[in-house]
Amino acid sequence: MESVIIEMAKAARTASAEMACCPSTLKNEVLIKLADRIETQAAALKAENAKDIEHAHEKGLSAAMTDRLTLNDAVIQSMAVGLREVARLNDPVGSMSQSVIRPNGLEVARMRIPLGVIGIIYESRPNVTIDAAALCLKAGNAVILRGGSEAFHSNQALAAVISAVLRESGLPETAVQVVPVRDRRAVNILLEQEEQIDLIIPRGGEELIRFVVANSRIPVLKHYKGVCHVYVDADADMEMAENICFNAKVSRPGVCNALETMLVHNAVADRFLPAMAQRFGSAGVELRGCAKTCGILPDIQPAVEADWPEEYLSLILAVKVVAGMSEAIHHIAEYGSDHTEAIITDNYQKARRFIREVHSSVVLVNASTRFNDGGQLGLGAEIGISTSKLHAFGPMGIDELTTTKFVVFGDGQIRV
Repeated sequence: MESVIIEMAKAARTASAEMACCPSTLKNEVLIKLADRIETQAAALKAENAKDIEHAHEKGLSAAMTDRLTLNDAVIQSMAVGLREVARLNDPVGSMSQSVIRPNGLEVARMRIPLGVIGIIYESRPNVTIDAAALCLKAGNAVILRGGSEAFHSNQALAAVISAVLRESGLPETAVQVVPVRDRRAVNILLEQEEQIDLIIPRGGEELIRFVVANSRIPVLKHYKGVCHVYVDADADMEMAENICFNAKVSRPGVCNALETMLVHNAVADRFLPAMAQRFGSAGVELRGCAKTCGILPDIQPAVEADWPEEYLSLILAVKVVAGMSEAIHHIAEYGSDHTEAIITDNYQKARRFIREVHSSVVLVNASTRFNDGGQLGLGAEIGISTSKLHAFGPMGIDELTTTKFVVFGDGQIRV
């Protein structure tokens, strides 16, 4: 197995040199052809995915994990749409920043270039295989994908489709490779290939990400968890606040941009919380509240200290009544994970203060936390969401899969 991973890394390095020079038109043709092929192969992909779903039920995986694992018609169509959107995006490779003329006449600019070889380690979500391949290819990189063992059949089927399209298009099949073994030791071997791989991006639960960070010799771009907040301000429209909080928690509770803690201004808590609690109750959401919240909603479970930093990834929501925005911002700074926060308010000045003082990767005004997603924010698709500020912060699209080099034009200057 070790030799297989090492050879994959070497092949990816070779392929990355060809991909770095690949014309935009060809890259776009590949992405569109891949979108078409996924649609025509939907039945075969779902058949392979069914093997993984059956295995998930046998292992007793949670509903949230099984949801992430499922390849249905809607997910397959979403992957195809994402591929076509990435194809329509401007190619960042080769773009130049505005040049500056130095006093000695040198013209200095920066050119955007691919990162090289990217390793992506992820759990469930076989759609990540397509999203990652699309973005890495468009940005001129090669990529090695190591999906979770629970999605093994799905990922191998998708890998076969990608390889066929690359081969038919005259590009190296090794530009996108999926690790062909389930053994977790493959991850350790992959993390040792610092001479061939330039960046590791883990996507999954906190345990996986901390494992990767602890064992990698390669730089890691990460986020540990998504403890997302919505602050309902005193000047919020109550109906809007209800709709946003309900969507943020209930639409897909098992994803990292789902609402985990709801902060409510004391001035509106008596009006807002009973109606909101009834609506959450109808959807099966369990509320855990601070003392003030329990005073208004005596039937809910009291929150304990461990609830505030918790990423539930299920239909559980922590609720806290705060004296105002300062307390809300302080709570987010203490317990948040720099992922996603939202304020609901009709007060422009308060909105401006919130987005200035809250330092998460995405901060929203009067919108659901569920919009922290590359596709929703115009990236076409995303490679992941980074909560580390180097070298990217927030959803990572094609621009974040490149870097820049200095380009200098002279006419004979020498340094004295």
